[in-house]
Amino acid sequence: MLRAHASVKAIGQLTDMKIKPDCSVYRKLAGLQRLTGAARRMSSTRPAPVLTAAPVRALVDEQISIRGRFLPPRCPVTVCARMHSDEGDLWESFAHYNSNESGAFSLTRDPSVGGSYLGCEPMGLFWSMQPSPGGREGLRLRKKNVETPYLVHISLLGGHVSPSGGQISELAAVTAERWYMAPGVKRIAIHQNGIIGTMFVPPGPGPFPAMLDLWGMGGGLQEYRSSLLASKGYVSLSLAYFGHKDLPGPPDRINVGDLYFKAAFRLLQDHPQVVSDRIGIIGLSFGCYLTLRIATTTGVKPSCLVCINGPMGSTVPLIDSDGRTDQFDSFQQYWTFDDKGRVIFKDVSLPANLPPENFVKLEKLDCPLMYIVGEDDLSASSTENADLIEENLRTAGKSHLFTRLSYPGAGHLIEPPYSPNARSSMWSVKPKKLITMWGGHPAPHAAAQEDAWKKILDYLEKHLRN
Repeated sequence: MLRAHASVKAIGQLTDMKIKPDCSVYRKLAGLQRLTGAARRMSSTRPAPVLTAAPVRALVDEQISIRGRFLPPRCPVTVCARMHSDEGDLWESFAHYNSNESGAFSLTRDPSVGGSYLGCEPMGLFWSMQPSPGGREGLRLRKKNVETPYLVHISLLGGHVSPSGGQISELAAVTAERWYMAPGVKRIAIHQNGIIGTMFVPPGPGPFPAMLDLWGMGGGLQEYRSSLLASKGYVSLSLAYFGHKDLPGPPDRINVGDLYFKAAFRLLQDHPQVVSDRIGIIGLSFGCYLTLRIATTTGVKPSCLVCINGPMGSTVPLIDSDGRTDQFDSFQQYWTFDDKGRVIFKDVSLPANLPPENFVKLEKLDCPLMYIVGEDDLSASSTENADLIEENLRTAGKSHLFTRLSYPGAGHLIEPPYSPNARSSMWSVKPKKLITMWGGHPAPHAAAQEDAWKKILDYLEKHLRN
């Protein structure tokens, strides 16, 4: 068993400065000029401040280097990031820095001393983003259109200020593009033999290894993880299995069974650009249960599995042997609520609360399994399920198949790196408004996402390429 613990960098106390340079002249500079990814304010007396981001165009899991130059020595500044989601909501973050004796600072090298995060966090501006004050309630950032980037406006402000504190002049600015799809990746909508999904194919002739991508009880069709996997060289099929207009109803239950998931796996196997015996499955939340079920029930032979914060058994009553379910709110007796009325689903997936017939028969598992635990998960009993999976595999003499990664302070939604964590978000609006708790604290959750994604890619490289 592999147990990985990610922690936040220690933050040293900063001593008060006796000399505070007057940076007010820079707050009054006007006129923005963009040049090779950098935007700068012009001054007739000295070089104007410059803010750079390199590279300005990158995949969302790639770090960028943000630097400021041509400031007075030991000058307090604020770096602010703002962008709009695909739904039009404004997300933002900010951090306070101090320039060095040369009038420069770097997010890769220097610590933030205030704002949305503290310490030396090169990508802190991205993972610490939150909805702008006054925005809609219960937001969660998810990319809807993966064929366009997030456009992140990064600005440099004079002094240690709050961007929401009123009109503040920018000293310099730069726009960074954050992509889920690499150039050349093909997006193909799938409506074939009842299968609903989206396939992403890497550039080039192939053949490539492949991944079947399953999400949780939010339903619908989420494409962003699949498009990023394709950008890493894997044909990836994001599969809808409920809550989609083109799937059989009613929408409050799963109306497709084992044959549906088997057909989706076969669709990947039969693709001319796929290596048919190099296919893995990744699942988050309820998608974790489905991942295990597909590998042990349908007769297909995946090469490896990745499960993130999910149950070993169905958290919804099954109505037939093919895996179709009753309505989703059947286990409401296990719902709990915090003092703000937000629902916590954690106890629904406690192994002790699941009917025995709902559990996957793990003794039939024949491929490696990586299970990722967020120890502050408030939506699933991930630690308890990981313990049970490990115990069952040990009893079956298959301990060698199991790898566990466990992250203190991380919540349920362990996603690709530098994604802002939603500790809570809107679950439903009708028949009544319901906000659910996901868990996770910003800095340790961000560290978990970065570490887990790297280990997932290493794991896929080992089992699907080597």
